[in-house]
Amino acid sequence: QVQLVESGGGLVQSGGSLRLSCAASGRPNSEYAMAWFRQAPGKEREFAAAINRGGGTRYSDSVKGRFTISRDNAKNTAYLQMNTLKPDDTAVYYCAARGGSVIRSAAGAYDYWGQGTQVTVSS
Repeated sequence: QVQLVESGGGLVQSGGSLRLSCAASGRPNSEYAMAWFRQAPGKEREFAAAINRGGGTRYSDSVKGRFTISRDNAKNTAYLQMNTLKPDDTAVYYCAARGGSVIRSAAGAYDYWGQGTQVTVSS
């Protein structure tokens, strides 16, 4: 079992930056591929970014070039650095983990989820 706890959300103006953190406990997060998803009001949960055990990454087209996913296995933590934020980035951001090293963009491929952290970008 893995427990995930997100932090770092908040209110920021358009063009600003935030860094989200996802602290894992229960098992070393080095055993898992990690991902960030987001869900805006009235919309389905969507993939944002993922990182495999070797550090390989994948991004959705909507965040590519603005967001950076990283991980610190010594701290059992994954991060999402979000720059040049837009009002359309407003959502609850969820951290997720799946066993193995293959990156997947489908939410159903992930076994463990955090409770989410709210990100609100004002115009």
